[in-house]
Amino acid sequence: MQSTQTLTGVRATRSPRTRQAVAAWLQVGRRFGNVLSDTALVWMAFWVAYLLRYELEVGGPIRRGDWQPFTTFQGRAALFVALTVAVFLIRGVYRLPRWTGFLDEALMVTGGLTTAMAGVILPAYFLRFSPSRLVFLYAWLCAIAFLLGKRVLVRRARHWFWKRGIAVDRVLVVGAGPTGRRVMRAMLGQPALGCRLVGFVDDHPGADLALATEHRVSSAEYLGSPDALGDIVTNRRIDEVIVALPAEAQDRVLVVVDRCRACGVPFKVVPDLFQLALDRVDIGEVAGVPLIGFRDASISGGNYVVKRTIDIVVATIALLVAALPMAAIAMLIRRGSPGPVLIRQRRVGRDGVPFSLLKFRTMIQNADEQRALLIADADGDPRLFKLRDDPRLTRVGRVLRRWSLDELPQLVHVLRGEMSVVGPRPPLPEEVARYQDWHRQRLQVTPGLTGLWQVNGRSTLAFDDMVRLDLYYAEHWSPWLDVKVVLRTIPAVLTGRGAW
Repeated sequence: MQSTQTLTGVRATRSPRTRQAVAAWLQVGRRFGNVLSDTALVWMAFWVAYLLRYELEVGGPIRRGDWQPFTTFQGRAALFVALTVAVFLIRGVYRLPRWTGFLDEALMVTGGLTTAMAGVILPAYFLRFSPSRLVFLYAWLCAIAFLLGKRVLVRRARHWFWKRGIAVDRVLVVGAGPTGRRVMRAMLGQPALGCRLVGFVDDHPGADLALATEHRVSSAEYLGSPDALGDIVTNRRIDEVIVALPAEAQDRVLVVVDRCRACGVPFKVVPDLFQLALDRVDIGEVAGVPLIGFRDASISGGNYVVKRTIDIVVATIALLVAALPMAAIAMLIRRGSPGPVLIRQRRVGRDGVPFSLLKFRTMIQNADEQRALLIADADGDPRLFKLRDDPRLTRVGRVLRRWSLDELPQLVHVLRGEMSVVGPRPPLPEEVARYQDWHRQRLQVTPGLTGLWQVNGRSTLAFDDMVRLDLYYAEHWSPWLDVKVVLRTIPAVLTGRGAW
């Protein structure tokens, strides 16, 4: 018993630098394991490709004189393995942070395998390699399937452990202002992030915080003042510190950062939510003179032409596919409750221009008359008013809201240019009337059917978080970003997260 207690005491008092060194070695071990497993899977992909072609004769029969043993392809298989690992190492596939999305990782893996296979095929072509070259195609496809399948399983296993508090990073937040609360709420509400909130420190003495997450109210423990950061990091075995001080306390950031460095604990600094310019700058120089410019929170010029073209094509195809389902929905609404099938809502579009938004009716006829009373009773943010159990919803309307089917008529607005497939949520005029100046920047972008807000929590997000996502989307727009948002919309709709 005594030895067990001693061991526990050693673990509890282990210095942050020692824990950091152990974590670094574990990370190296994980990367080495990833390299070994990828090597084995790529080799197996080539072997399976050989079986498909020469044993199962997929792609046409093999004449007896053309049959080849696997040893004929061993050199190419080894080259494919070596090139794959080399490309992955160069592109940083094994150094991706834990919050990297699966789509981004899948794109890097597929691109790396394509580059590696090109390095195998080109020499075979110039050297007039005579055996069936379909093996190369099958090997490429099998390698993509094997490596992506492995990453799906790893992600699921990792999230399973994280949700149960296993192998998570113990995080301390510095600051209990709006930004600090937002960080703590995210960690408490999303255990799959792999972070466990140990508590927070703040200059103003206080008590524990009750933070409302998506499904429950969680408590964040107050651990004391930032002056005691060193002792807290050691005694609480903190793995990472997140500095989330408000703008008026920026002079304290350097002090906290110096203490983190002295403790040897990794740290990250979160810019204040209202200091949006901090993550919207482009840095350059002219003749050695540094210049700082600000990104424009709008999509214009050639980017707008490309985005508009994509919108027209996608909306046209979607309307053709959804014509019959929309007719069936209209019949259900008509039979379910009295009132029109479609409703028009006044919304604010690009550059603040209002337009009439079409939606399938999901509420009773006098729903708008009850809105002001419900806002007062809910005591929520009137700029983003949503109720989890809205009493105005009809039975058919609840189903339509759950699967976002009430928004199908908005494809017409996409064709007319009033909306886009991907973009910010179109606000109501009374919501815009309550905007602060920096909130109005989101009106520089055409509103969309789906967007970063919809795929990152929807109604569970605070209004300021939604605006921040909208501005990020405008500043970093690309066709690939639209593709990722659309693909992420599918699981968001299926799970119904935040669909109130």
